[in-house]
Amino acid sequence: MSSPYIKSAAVTAAMAALDEGRTPERTVFRAAVRALLTTLADRAPGRSVEVRVPPYGAVQCVPGPRHTRGTPPNTVEMDPETWLAVATGRLVWTQAVTEGRVRASGGRADLSPYLPLELE
Repeated sequence: MSSPYIKSAAVTAAMAALDEGRTPERTVFRAAVRALLTTLADRAPGRSVEVRVPPYGAVQCVPGPRHTRGTPPNTVEMDPETWLAVATGRLVWTQAVTEGRVRASGGRADLSPYLPLELE
């Protein structure tokens, strides 16, 4: 499942299900979350922030000091619905943080410079 077409199809299918008030199929949801996480890691290469979207995936990204052991000092965590919304620009990062939909800690945990994403 590595072609951009398949990745964007998963994101499109997941967003369509959410728009209809349905939970996307687990495989589609996972593919969409991971595709957008991979895109974030490509757009903001680095290892100073860990972005977690349980239960589907996590990536390290954003330039800066690399963290290697234990819980990283810069972490971002959110549910899959919120991740898809902020990654695609349907929800603004600052609004998601203000509403408590994103748990972000550390000085580098602001992802707003990198969002929204576009699948290549």
